Amino acid sequence: MTDLDGLFDQVPALAGRPRTVEELSGGLTNQNLKVTTPYGVCVVRLARSDGALLGIDRDAESYNTRAAEASGAGAPFVDYRPDLGLLVIGFVGGRSLVNADLRVPGTLPRVATAMRALHGGPRFRGDFDMFVRQPTYLHACVSHGFAIPADYVSYSAEFLRIQGALAAHRLPTVPCNNDLLAGNIVDDGDRIWLIDYDYSGNNDPCFELGNSWTECELDEDHLVELVTAYVGHEDPRMVARARLQATVSRYGWSLWGFIQAATSQDDFDFAGWGQERYDKAVEDFRSPDFAARLEAVAAA
Repeated sequence: MTDLDGLFDQVPALAGRPRTVEELSGGLTNQNLKVTTPYGVCVVRLARSDGALLGIDRDAESYNTRAAEASGAGAPFVDYRPDLGLLVIGFVGGRSLVNADLRVPGTLPRVATAMRALHGGPRFRGDFDMFVRQPTYLHACVSHGFAIPADYVSYSAEFLRIQGALAAHRLPTVPCNNDLLAGNIVDDGDRIWLIDYDYSGNNDPCFELGNSWTECELDEDHLVELVTAYVGHEDPRMVARARLQATVSRYGWSLWGFIQAATSQDDFDFAGWGQERYDKAVEDFRSPDFAARLEAVAAA
C-alpha cells in the first residue's frame, strides 16, 4: 500500500486527498484497483504483463479509451501516465457480467446496442487483424521455445481458407474492443458499458461479434440472436461471417494463452485456457459445416 500511495500521489486526480483502495477481480494483463476519494471513484489499471510479446500498445489503449468514451460505450477517461505504467478511468458502477448473464432473454440485444455505439464512434488508433496478430504470436512461441500443441501449424491452411473467404467481400473496419468477454461487459441497470481496451483497434465488426460469442460460451442460436440484434434484421451470411471469425478468434487467441503460460507469474491456468480455445478451433476446422460457412461468406 505504501508503494501505491507514492504512485497515486503523482496522479493529479488522486493526489493529496484521502483514498480507499480495493482490488477488482478479473484482468489478466492488468491489475485493476478501485480508488475512492471524496471527489469521485476511479479505476486505476496497472500494466503487469509483457506488452511487447502480447502485442499491447499502451499509447493506443489510452487513445482508444478516450474514443470509446466519446462513442458513449466506454467509461470516462481520467488520466494516462505511461511513465508510471497506469491508466485511470472513471468507475461506472454496475456489475460485470458472467457468461450466464448473456443467456438471459433481453441481454444480447442490449449488448448489441452497445457494440453498435462503439463501432459507430470515433476511429481508433491502429488496426487489429487476427490474421496479422496470429503469425506474430506464433513467431514469439517458436522463437522463444514456448510450448504449443504439436499439430498447431497443421491447421494453417484452414486458417488461411477463412482469410480468403472473408477477403472476398470485405466489410469496412470499425472501432472494436476485440476482447469482449463477459467480464468486460458491465451492466449498471440502465445501460451496458464496454470496458478494457488493451487489444482495441479498427477491425471487421464480425470479429467482435464472433469473438464475444465464443468467449461467453454461448450456443449457435445465441449467435443468430446477437447478429440479428446488431444488424437489425435476419442475415444468415453475417451469421456465417461471425461464426468463421469465432474460429479465427479461437485459433489466434489460443497462442496468447500459451505465451502467458510461459511468461506470466499469475496463478492462472493459461495453458489450459489456450488449449481450450485451440481444441474448439480444431473442432471447427474438422466440422462438416466448415466448408458451408466458407462458401456462404465467399459468395455473399
